[in-house]
Amino acid sequence: MNGPKHKFCTKLSSTYLRKWWITIVVAAALIIGGIVVACEFTVLIDAVVDRMVALRPGAKTFGWWAKPPVEPRISLYIYNVTNADDFLSNGSKAIVDEVGPYVYSETWEKVNIVENDNGTLSYNLRKIYSFREDLSVGPEDDVVIVPNIPMLSATSQSKHAARFLRLAMASIMDILKIKPFVQVSVGQLLWGYEDPLLKLAKDVVPKEQKLPYEEFGLLYGKNGTSSDRVTVNTGVDDIRRYGIIDNFNGRTHLPHWTTDACNTLAGTDGSIFPPHIDHDRILHVYDKDLCRLLPLVFEKEVMTSNEVPGYRFTPPEWVFADVDSHPDNMCFCPAGKPSCSPNGLFNVSLCQYDSPIMLSFPHFYLADESLRTQVEGISPPMKEKHQFFFDVQPKMGTTLRVRARIQINLAVSQVFDIKQVANFPDIIFPILWFEEGIDNLPDEVTDLMRFAEQVPPKIRVALIVGLCALGVILLLLSTFCLIRNSHRQSTLHLEGSNYLATAQVDMNKKQNKDNQPARY
Repeated sequence: MNGPKHKFCTKLSSTYLRKWWITIVVAAALIIGGIVVACEFTVLIDAVVDRMVALRPGAKTFGWWAKPPVEPRISLYIYNVTNADDFLSNGSKAIVDEVGPYVYSETWEKVNIVENDNGTLSYNLRKIYSFREDLSVGPEDDVVIVPNIPMLSATSQSKHAARFLRLAMASIMDILKIKPFVQVSVGQLLWGYEDPLLKLAKDVVPKEQKLPYEEFGLLYGKNGTSSDRVTVNTGVDDIRRYGIIDNFNGRTHLPHWTTDACNTLAGTDGSIFPPHIDHDRILHVYDKDLCRLLPLVFEKEVMTSNEVPGYRFTPPEWVFADVDSHPDNMCFCPAGKPSCSPNGLFNVSLCQYDSPIMLSFPHFYLADESLRTQVEGISPPMKEKHQFFFDVQPKMGTTLRVRARIQINLAVSQVFDIKQVANFPDIIFPILWFEEGIDNLPDEVTDLMRFAEQVPPKIRVALIVGLCALGVILLLLSTFCLIRNSHRQSTLHLEGSNYLATAQVDMNKKQNKDNQPARY
C-alpha cells in the first residue's frame, strides 16, 4: 500500500529528473557548438572576406580598386656617361655616374569601366605623373649623356643585313650628324625628344612597319590614359580568380614565347591578389613592359608601419637565370639557345619594336658580376636597395607595400661597317634603373585589414571558451544534481519501506486482537 507522501515524492522526482536530463542535453549541445566553432568558424570568416573583397560596383573595395587611395611614386636613377669620347676613340672602359633620384608622384585610376556578363570587368588605366623637385636631386632640366638608343638599336639590328645597307645607314647617319651618345635633359630622356632617325623612318618606312611615334623617350606616351584594354575577373563567381587578368587587348596569351605556360597572362596587375594566401602560394604579376608574367615567391613575414601583418613576395632567383642554370627559361628563347639572354638579364626586344632592350634588377642584382664590371662606376648590388618585392596582406590579398625595381639596359652589337659605331664593342650598356611603388595604405584601409586579421580570431577563441566552459559547467552541475537526487531517492525508498513494514505490523496486531474470543 502506497501512502500519499510516497506518491507525491515519486511525481516530484520524475519532474526533477526530466529537468536535469534536459540540462545535460543543452550542455552537450554547447560543447558540440564550441567544437563546431573551432572547426568551422574560419570557413565562415573566409566566406565573409570573400564577399567583402570581390569587385562589386558600388562596394567600398570596388572604389579602392578603381581609384586607389594611395600616392605611388617612381624614383629614377640615370647612368650618366662621363667619358663618351674616350670610350669611342681610345677603347677605354665606359665610366658612368649614377645620378638621381628624379622622383614623380603618380595617380592611378581605372576608367571606362564596363561590367561584363561573364564575371569580369574591362577598363583602361590612367596614370598621371607629376614631377617632385622637392624629393629629387635636381630639376628635369638636368643634362645627362646616355647611349643613343634609337641609333644603336638600328645599327645592332643591321649587323646581319646586307653590307650595302649598313654602308647606306652609315652615310645617312653622317649626313644627319647622328652620334652614338646623346646629350639630353632628364625630362627629354623620359618623356621624349625629337630624334632625326625616327623622323626619317616615318617618311621612308612602309606604313605597316612604322613606329607609333616620332619622338623617343623611355616613358613616352605613358603620362595619361592607356589605350590598352584590360579585362579582369571580379572574384564574385570564383574568388580564386579574383583580380586575375582574363584578357589584355582581347588576348588571353602573349604571342612572343614558345609555350603557353610562358605566354599566359593569368596574373594580376599587382594591386590585388586572390585572398587567403599561404607561404606556398606563387603570385603572378603582369606588366606590359615586362613582356611576361613575373612569378613571386614567399620570402618572409613582415609588419607594416600601421601594424598590419603581411607576407613579402619577391621574384625567385631563377627568374632571369640563363637556360643552363634553369632549363625552364628556354621558352623565352624564341630563336633557340643563341637568342637566350645572359644570366641575370631578360630580353624584351619583342615587346619594344625589336630594340635590343634587356631588363635586369638594379646594379645587376642576381646577375653575373661580369655584366656590372663591363663599365666603371656601378657599385655592387645591395639586397635592401635593389631587391624587387611586394608586401601582401595574406587574408584579403591586398598589396601593402611595393618596391618594383627594374634596370633598363641596351644590348649593343659591334658593327664594323658603320664607322660611327665601329669602336663600340659588344656590351650590355646600362641606361637607368627605377623604383616604383607605395609605402603604405591610408588608415581607412589598414583599419579594415587589422579588423579582419585580429578580431575574428579573438571572437573565435571567446566563443570556443564560452560555449565549452558553459557546457562543462552545466554538465557537471546536472551530473551532481542527478547523483544527489539518486541518493535522495534511495533515502525516500528506505523510509517508504520502513513505513510500510510498521503499518503491516500494526495491522497484524489489530487483526490478532480482533480474532481473540470475547471474555465475559
